[in-house]
Amino acid sequence: MRKFLAISAAIAAISYVAPFVDNAQAQSVEPYPVEYWAVPEQMSDVSLSPDGGKIAYMKRGSREGNPVIEIRDVNNMRAKPYVVGGKSMEIVGFDWVGSDDMIIQFRDQVSKFIDGFNQGAYKGKTAHFDLRKKNFNDLTEESRRSVKFVQFINALPEEADKVLVRILEFDRGRSGGSISRDYYKLDLTNEKREFVMSGDKFGNIRFDHTGTPRFATNREGKKITFHYKLPGGDKWQEYYSLPTNSFETFFYAGMVEGSDDQIYVVANNGHDRTGLWRFNLRTKQFGELVHRDSKVDILNTFRHSNRWTHPGEVTGVSYYKDRLYRKYFDSAEENIMNRFEASIANAGIVSVSSRSRDGKTMVVQNSGPKDPGTFYLYQADSGKFMKLGGANGLLKADGLSDVEYITYTARDGKTIPAFITKPKAAGPHPLVVMPHGGPFIREFVVYNEWAQMLANNGYMVLQPQYRGSEGYGIDFYKTAFINGGEGGKKMQDDKDDGVKYLISKGMVDSNKVAFFGWSYGGYAALIAAARTPNLYKCSIAGAAVADNFQQVNYYRSQLDPDSASGKEQLNMWTDSVNPIDEVESVNIPLLVIHGSIDQRVPPKHAKKYVDKLKSKGKDYDYIELKGADHFSNTLFYKHKMEFYPAMLDFLDKKCGM
Repeated sequence: MRKFLAISAAIAAISYVAPFVDNAQAQSVEPYPVEYWAVPEQMSDVSLSPDGGKIAYMKRGSREGNPVIEIRDVNNMRAKPYVVGGKSMEIVGFDWVGSDDMIIQFRDQVSKFIDGFNQGAYKGKTAHFDLRKKNFNDLTEESRRSVKFVQFINALPEEADKVLVRILEFDRGRSGGSISRDYYKLDLTNEKREFVMSGDKFGNIRFDHTGTPRFATNREGKKITFHYKLPGGDKWQEYYSLPTNSFETFFYAGMVEGSDDQIYVVANNGHDRTGLWRFNLRTKQFGELVHRDSKVDILNTFRHSNRWTHPGEVTGVSYYKDRLYRKYFDSAEENIMNRFEASIANAGIVSVSSRSRDGKTMVVQNSGPKDPGTFYLYQADSGKFMKLGGANGLLKADGLSDVEYITYTARDGKTIPAFITKPKAAGPHPLVVMPHGGPFIREFVVYNEWAQMLANNGYMVLQPQYRGSEGYGIDFYKTAFINGGEGGKKMQDDKDDGVKYLISKGMVDSNKVAFFGWSYGGYAALIAAARTPNLYKCSIAGAAVADNFQQVNYYRSQLDPDSASGKEQLNMWTDSVNPIDEVESVNIPLLVIHGSIDQRVPPKHAKKYVDKLKSKGKDYDYIELKGADHFSNTLFYKHKMEFYPAMLDFLDKKCGM
């Protein structure tokens, strides 16, 4: 404990030094040039080697080039870095697994077309990189019959030369033919594997710091069962179960420190919102309710910042409302974080993203409405706090906007949480309603590139957490589908009622309101275009589900209609308003955007919908982003430079905003 208190005291006397990365920042301009928003992350994945001697991060040398990994000497930061780059494949991530060893993940677009729903055009590989020998060893095995793909799980703190991996073997001769999901310890010195367990029966497997499986789940008939192994035991024992038709949450959230039979679980336990509970494995009973918020579900526990010496140690619990809240169980960890938060300008979510084994060197990351992501290096011995760089050095804080949490009442009396991003100018403002995708997800509005770009261009942005959004309890989630799908009905009313609320408060110009969404948000944008009377001057639909039945039919055969997930999907998509059937009612200009290799909402959706718009003589524009999938990590600079100017031009000229 004395060591951590000493570090905390040193943080109190942080001294800043100049950043070693030359992040030339633009002068404050309103609005910023569109390319400032389109640039890919300039720095990401910053982490320390276990011995704290080296720091590595991903960096792009150009706006359209692939990222490389730069590795620097922590004690000589201005020396030329060693650069690791993929020759033909894009690096998408890496992990330090030893002081000179990394596991690196790559991907490559191997097709201009998709093979079908969730069958994308990218291929991935995993490699071991040995910094001493400066060489890669591809861990993927391919033959005429099968492909064995290695997934890194975690390093093993007590076995420096070994890592835990999962190997997925795919049979080339079978449709979607995954034939095994086995776990191994991989020896990095000779690439030999030591079998740990099969993953075919169990899912959500949790391993301890030695690589021993301890917790897992299994679906057996009409129930989901939760299992554990005692230390040294070889038999799985059931400790809890939920029927598959239950909408309650239950998941393992870590061991209680100093106990081998007490765990933390995040669960409803008969309540509308989840809480953090203690749970006794031997008696199979809930114990103390550690924490529950009055408005929102618990997110999860968080672990000690030093994963090498305190692997898996639970140090607190978090939840997200207007911002992220943390309740600490460890005062030393809390003291460290409070010192960092007090030392960082525009602090939002501050975290220790990497830490050396001795605890003295840390990478600290900040992200918030006015910070797309900034990384710092802290060294306890000197008390120095060095800014390393950021995700986007072109965007200055004074050009970014505050985000405010609000609630309003929907027409049926339900309280709807929401976030608004405000432009710098005085209101009333033109408004863009931007609902999240999913629809059944939990949204965290921290730094949002689209919302900040729109606000920088003078638009207020409303991000409503409409019914069906997760994180606000079971009832709020279920009311989107339990008595029939509310897509285009009450879920859409929730968005419209947010507009009316902001107009009533004098914050928004009622003649300048637009709609923009992606995925389910794109679906909602198509619905908005056909509403009568219409609150909106125009609508922008990205990667939109345009035909509900086409979408649900991709996976209908995999759904149990009596299960919670089956009811969610089938009720939602078969009973909600179907955009393809509403084209005749479209009464405002519409911009439709879709990726050419979208595997989650295949481009057939957009093509069918646009053909029908054309046949009905509707006012629309269509952009197909060549080589873009559904997800943000495949929206590259070239896509954004096609998408962003078109969207801003559309809002200006077609919408008159």
